[in-house]
Amino acid sequence: MEKLEHKYLFLTKLSFSFLIVTLIFHGLIVHGFQMDNQAHTLMSWRRSKMRSRTTNSEDETWSTENLVIDSDEEQQVHVGNMEDDLIKGGLPGQPTTNVKFKQYAGYVNVDEKNGRSLFYYFAESASRNASSEPLVLWLNGGPGCSSLGFGALLELGPFGVKPDGKTLYSRRFAWNKVANVMFLESPAGVGFSYSNTTFDYVLSGDKRTAEDAYRFLVNWFKRFPHYKGRDFYIMGESYAGFYVPELADIIVKRNMLPTTNFKIQFKGIMIGNGIMNDETDGKGQLDYLWSHALISDETHLGLQQHCESKSETESTTCQTLESIAQTEFGNIDPYNIYGPRCSMDDSNSTSLSLSTSRVGLKKNGYDPCGQYYVRNYLNLPHVQKALHANLTNLPNPWDPCSNLDWKDSPSSMFPIYRRLMHLVSGYFFTVEIWMQ
Repeated sequence: MEKLEHKYLFLTKLSFSFLIVTLIFHGLIVHGFQMDNQAHTLMSWRRSKMRSRTTNSEDETWSTENLVIDSDEEQQVHVGNMEDDLIKGGLPGQPTTNVKFKQYAGYVNVDEKNGRSLFYYFAESASRNASSEPLVLWLNGGPGCSSLGFGALLELGPFGVKPDGKTLYSRRFAWNKVANVMFLESPAGVGFSYSNTTFDYVLSGDKRTAEDAYRFLVNWFKRFPHYKGRDFYIMGESYAGFYVPELADIIVKRNMLPTTNFKIQFKGIMIGNGIMNDETDGKGQLDYLWSHALISDETHLGLQQHCESKSETESTTCQTLESIAQTEFGNIDPYNIYGPRCSMDDSNSTSLSLSTSRVGLKKNGYDPCGQYYVRNYLNLPHVQKALHANLTNLPNPWDPCSNLDWKDSPSSMFPIYRRLMHLVSGYFFTVEIWMQ
C-alpha cells in the first residue's frame, strides 16, 4: 500500500492535460448477486434496463446538446458561506489525536425553483502541502448509492466506523493524505440529498444527474472560492463508470464555450471497478463468475446462449438460468468471495459476530458488516446535526442505497472516452493500481 500512495502522489504532480486511471478494488472486477448494497442495486438495475429495452430497439445515447445548464446569472441561487459548513470540533466519535485537517459538510442548491439540494462531505488534505494539493470529487454509483456511506466511510475517507456504530477510527490509507477529497450524494433522493418537488424523483437519470452535478460544482466553487484555481479530478466506481465521464464531458464542453464565466481547472478522471459498456460488462461479469468457479460450466454456457440479446432476457429459459446462477453463487459476499459474510441483517443491525469485526478492524480493510455500522452512525441525531444534514426532517432514515426510478441511461460510455481522448491527443495515460 506504500507503493499505491507514492504512485498516487506521482500522478497528481504530472503536468498532463488528461488522465484516466483504472482501479481494481479488493481484486474484484465485477459485481455479484447478493446484499442490499451497490452490487445488488447495480445488478437489479441492469436487469431492468435490459428488459425495458426489449420494446425499444433504439438505445439511449449520451449527448450534451440538449442538456439544460443555465448560466450563473440565470440560476441566481443562494450559494451560502463556507464557514457555515465547517464541522466544528470534527465528526462525533472521531479520534482525538492527529486530526489536523478541516472537514465541511452541508447542502448546495442546484435548482432553486424546485428546491433540489445535494449533500456533500469534504475533507481537506492532511498533507503539509495542503494549500497546493488537488481537489478530488468522489462519486459512488448504484445508481442510487451514497458516496458518503460507501466512499467516505467505507472506502477512502479519513475515517471508518467501528462496530459500535458510534465511534470512528482513522483510515491508514485515506486519500485526503494526498488530496482534498469531496464526496457527493447524487442524485437527489440518495442519502441526505433531496428535492422539495416529489416529481423530481421520477425524473432521475443520467442526464439530470450530470446537470445537477455540474451545477453543484459551480455553486460549490462560489462557496469555496480559494479552490477555483486547484487542479480538479473526478473519481468514482460502480455506476460512476457512467457518472464520471458524463460529468467530465459537460465540464469540457462548458470550459470551451466563450460565454462561460468560470472555467473549472479540470485535469482528469479515475474510474475504479466501473461499468462502461452494456455488452462487454455483461460478458465480463459472467466470465468472472465462471472463472472463479462461482457458477458451473453448464450455467455459464447456457447464459451465453440464451441471455445474450435484449429480447432473450425476457425468455423463461434466460430467467431460469439466472435463477440457477444465483443459487450456484450461494451465500457469498461479492466484495470478498474468499472471506466471511456478515452475520448481521436488517432486523438485527445492532449485533454481529465479534470475530468478524475484529478481522476487519485488525487489518484496517474490508469488513463485511461495515455498511451496517455506517447506517447506524449516520442515523444518529447528533451525527446528522454535526454534518448539517437532514435539515428538512426527511421522511425516511438514511440508507446506503435508494430505489430510484431511472429515466435514461446510455448503453455505452465508449463514445465519450473517444471524444475526450481526441481532445487531449498525446496526453492520455492508462495506469492500473491494485488495492489489496
